[in-house]
Amino acid sequence: MNTSTNISVDNGSYEKLLSYLMGLDQYQLEEFKLCLQSPQLLLENFQKIPWANLKATDPTNLLCLLNEYFSERQIWEVTFRIFEKMNLPSLCEEIRAEMNEIAQVQELQDPNQEEPEMPEEETVHRRRYRDRMKAKILVMWDHIPWPEDHIYLRNVTEKEHEELKSLLYPNMTGAQPQTIVLEGRAGVGKTTLAMKVMLHWAEGFLFQHRFSYVFYISCHKMKEMEDTTFADLLSQDWPDSQAPIEEFICHPERLLFVIDGFEEMAMPSKLSDSPPCTDWYQQLPVARILLHLLKKELIPTATLLITTRDYRNGALKKLLLNPWFVLISGFTEGDRSEYFFRYFGDRNIAKKILHWIRKNETLFHSCSAPLVCWTVCSSLKRQMARNPHFQLSTQTTTSLYAHFFSSLFATAEVSLSDQSWPEQWRALCSLAAEGMWFSNFTFAKEAIEHRRLEASLIDSLLSLNILRKASDCEDCIAFTHQSFQVFFGAMFYVLRGTEGSIGGPTRHQEMRVLLNDALADTNFYWNQMALFFFGLLKRDLARELEDTLHCKMSSRIMDELLKWSEELDKFDTVSNHFEFLQFFHCLYETQEENFVRQILNHLLEADLNIFGNLQLQVSSFCLKHCQRLSKLRLSVSSPIPHAELTFDLENLEMRLVDSKIRQWQDICSVFCNGNVSELDLSNSELNTSSMKKLCYKLRNPRCKLQKLTCKSITPVRILKELVLVLYGNNKLTHLNLSSNNLGVTVSTMIFRTLRHSACNLKYLCLEKCNLSASSYQNLALLLPSTQRLTRLCLGFNQLQDDGVKLLCSSLSHPECALERLVLWFCQLGTPSCRYLSEALLRNKSLTHLNLRKNNLGDEGVKVLCKALSHLDCNLQNLDLSDCSFTTESCGELANVLKHNHNVKILDIGNNDVQDDGVKRLCKVLKHSNCALNTLGLEKCNLTPACCQPLSSVLRSCKSLVNLNLLGNDFGPDGVNTLWKSLRRSTCKLRKLG
Repeated sequence: MNTSTNISVDNGSYEKLLSYLMGLDQYQLEEFKLCLQSPQLLLENFQKIPWANLKATDPTNLLCLLNEYFSERQIWEVTFRIFEKMNLPSLCEEIRAEMNEIAQVQELQDPNQEEPEMPEEETVHRRRYRDRMKAKILVMWDHIPWPEDHIYLRNVTEKEHEELKSLLYPNMTGAQPQTIVLEGRAGVGKTTLAMKVMLHWAEGFLFQHRFSYVFYISCHKMKEMEDTTFADLLSQDWPDSQAPIEEFICHPERLLFVIDGFEEMAMPSKLSDSPPCTDWYQQLPVARILLHLLKKELIPTATLLITTRDYRNGALKKLLLNPWFVLISGFTEGDRSEYFFRYFGDRNIAKKILHWIRKNETLFHSCSAPLVCWTVCSSLKRQMARNPHFQLSTQTTTSLYAHFFSSLFATAEVSLSDQSWPEQWRALCSLAAEGMWFSNFTFAKEAIEHRRLEASLIDSLLSLNILRKASDCEDCIAFTHQSFQVFFGAMFYVLRGTEGSIGGPTRHQEMRVLLNDALADTNFYWNQMALFFFGLLKRDLARELEDTLHCKMSSRIMDELLKWSEELDKFDTVSNHFEFLQFFHCLYETQEENFVRQILNHLLEADLNIFGNLQLQVSSFCLKHCQRLSKLRLSVSSPIPHAELTFDLENLEMRLVDSKIRQWQDICSVFCNGNVSELDLSNSELNTSSMKKLCYKLRNPRCKLQKLTCKSITPVRILKELVLVLYGNNKLTHLNLSSNNLGVTVSTMIFRTLRHSACNLKYLCLEKCNLSASSYQNLALLLPSTQRLTRLCLGFNQLQDDGVKLLCSSLSHPECALERLVLWFCQLGTPSCRYLSEALLRNKSLTHLNLRKNNLGDEGVKVLCKALSHLDCNLQNLDLSDCSFTTESCGELANVLKHNHNVKILDIGNNDVQDDGVKRLCKVLKHSNCALNTLGLEKCNLTPACCQPLSSVLRSCKSLVNLNLLGNDFGPDGVNTLWKSLRRSTCKLRKLG
């Protein structure tokens, strides 16, 4: 075949493709050809290349063949799919980049390329539908009420056109059908983008060559609809009575569905129980129709563009097929700066405000929504106008919102009597809270009437831009931004009254559930609601709201909260994923130190990751009030400044540095409360100065620290400061320095410190510390010199046989009190077993030995078992999992169990034990004097053939209570055999893995 007739030498695209094919080795090229025979990897409705043509082709002729059967774009897509199947990720990345570049060039060359002209009546169909949808979107657009002083940023608008093109232009990855999810917080522009997709298509600006029809589906509007069919749903916006459904069915790949506001859709509770549906004319609840549309059952090759507020929504992820998630972040940092500069006019004022907001990371992040920017700016501008001595430093997120609403109502004229105000506020806040519980952000006329909200208040809230009319529902209202609804929802729980917002539980019961959920979840809106709730407890803020909004605050709310906090000392914070930083942030928002002290009096442990200024600030505020705290895990990655760096050219920066040092000192002061007994500093980055400040507090006579964990500390050299604190310390009993490359200097300091006569250390863990040969010599000297050290973990160090020899000389010493020794993955062999055997015969204290993941082999296990078989060997727990031995060793181990009744726990998982090995063990386990209670046989290459002997053991063995058989293929018959024995009353087993 003459390649020049098929491939143009000037075509850079084909040259790239050829280079990729020529880069494959012989076996990869054959695999590529075989993949071309797979229907799953080819595009739909395309002819398969005959194998006879493919078999003997070289890369150049192969590309010629591809060129005969596929277009250029299709060759790229097929090649991408096959390379993905062959697991060639780097090539896939290169191809994806090339495809995107080709797509951009083609778009620039012919941006308005159309499909072949359709018949005239179909073109009329499309034109009339486009006109109808353009009018509908423009009406919705006009119904969006923007505040008069809201700033519009031109650069943001210009970016939208490019974003739309990048979102929906074919990405040419071959991953069809395409599903795009726009996710992001409320107000960052998801719905705006979705509406502009519809509008730009309707106006003929974009996507004409890709989509014949675009449908806009509002989830809010859909949930109010009665049962219907998919065909009728598509006909709702059609200019005539019925849409051309047959045309849709014939060309489904040219349809785009814009599904807006998924979070408002009440999906069926059991998604997986829904039977598949492909019938466009089947009458169903609207939620079910949406379910089948999202699952690609009704129209598999259509494109979906979905907007949702919930990041990586769990329910949505279960539905979608290969979704492409796009995070819509809203205003960039530059956009926020520009907004503030333009709103205030004075750049100096705007700079100071921006500097303050950046320190409040949560608020600054929230300002990615344009309406939050407007709220913050409006609130601060009004406060500055009213108060010439206004101070930014006194502001919290809650106070900003509270002052915003207060200032609006201070000048608003609302025709409500003084007696009506409290009840009306309670009704509005109850509506907001109920909406939060049920993820309802748009409220129908019936809901407003049910709450007996007066029309005059609703009209005032609409005119003040606190409420807005829903763009897709004439009689519905929504809060202008979701943060407004969150604020009023939180406010409901601090107002007087006992009735809850959702009917059944009381307000106090709802409050407890709200806090427990918000502090055990990372949902932004629940977290923000809890933040506002605590912020509204600030006394002067509550008084201001009472005066300006004419509402009545509860006098008992703090007492109720203190009762809730009494359960903190019984609350399992670990299993319930309690968000300590979120809790501390909420308490910081109150600025009521006496109340914070009372509520934290019940906190017994805390787990904090300090990775920014805000976390440092709230942790320092709260930890100094944790008087009963006993356990603290503190991971610090935010830089704590050196004391000597407190000078700077700008006074503002000086104060910031000084405050961070004070905050770190406040955190360290918790160790002087006399109750903290456990500290975990793992994964912390600390400089020498901050470590010295910590160590100064640890030296305090009131410090009662007993357990200290410092895994993966950066830099390692600062551990020297910590070691100095330990010198002569008789309180510390547990020390874990795992995953630190200690080096000679630090390790030598540690061992010298531990040999001090006052040292009371019982547990020492030095796993994965890259210990040197000199370290093992120091360890050997340490063991006989301290009679208190009972547990030693040295796993994941290159101890090797020579290191074990040094260690065992100390283990044999009569003064050695070691009870537990962990040597997993220490590169040990048969010689190590000899040294350990001698030590086991002499040492009377060692009861636990972990030799997991060492290449001991059958010879090593045999040597070890000789010592273990002696009656005076006191070992009780032996871990030999993944030690490279076979069936042969099981006979030796059986002999150990037969003669030594001290061994209670034996793990031999991940070894090639096989059925014969287990049978040997079973013979001993059936004896009445066998004392073994735990046996590990995970991944031992066992088959149904060993199930009968195991069943016999389960029926007769009086001691065995734990058995691990995971990772073995017993088959149905083997499992059934075991199950029969497990059901016997004589079976004593409690745990089967």
